Amino acid sequence: MAKAPAAAVARLWPALGEEPAFDWLRAPEIGSIMVRGRAGAVGAPFNLGEMTVTRCALQLSDGTVGHGYVQGRDKEKARRAALVDALMQTGAAGKIRTALLTPLEAEMAEARRTRAAKAASTKVDFFTMVRGENG
Repeated sequence: MAKAPAAAVARLWPALGEEPAFDWLRAPEIGSIMVRGRAGAVGAPFNLGEMTVTRCALQLSDGTVGHGYVQGRDKEKARRAALVDALMQTGAAGKIRTALLTPLEAEMAEARRTRAAKAASTKVDFFTMVRGENG
């Protein structure tokens, strides 16, 4: 949910039907977190910089708690992520997976394939010609 495009989540959301009742434990709020990296993915960690995130927590009427953390300033996407987190812990998990998560995964995989194909089309193969002088 955190990586899914907000527009795709919004487009698929109505297929889930009516939203369950919930109470906020933490209403959506915008803040920032420190992003850490590692040189070459194996070196010592370093602070890369800050990133804006939106987070929230909610509780369904049956007591199930859901949390949502998303990149950026999208309170609605964070709310939906928290609802999905909570609902995946209930009997509605199959419906959520079928109506929302599987289509999102498929769309994101297709976007990755398209991006990879576009990058591959710009690939340049370098080669060395052997000159007859070193014979």
